[in-house]
Amino acid sequence: MVKRIEYSKEKDEWLRKKRNISFQDVIEKIEKGEIISDQPHPNKERYSNQRIYVLFLNNYVYVVPYIETEKKIFLKTVYPNRKFTKQYLKGGKNEKEKI
Repeated sequence: MVKRIEYSKEKDEWLRKKRNISFQDVIEKIEKGEIISDQPHPNKERYSNQRIYVLFLNNYVYVVPYIETEKKIFLKTVYPNRKFTKQYLKGGKNEKEKI
């Protein structure tokens, strides 16, 4: 069964205005299987119920925290991450070559 992906419309509008990115950009990457990593949230104490997708968008690596249930995946937010960009990209942000 394919889980439906949901998100807050208000958060999507905020992301478009403030970070020039949208949840639809993220969903397209997920549907194409272009996920660099899917892992537990690094802050396990505060976000024990969350996981994160790590994706390459707009020449940078972004983190997408989400909550997964039996029927859906709820995307929480999207933010650029310098640490993961350095970790996953060789030669800086202008090269897509993954380690």
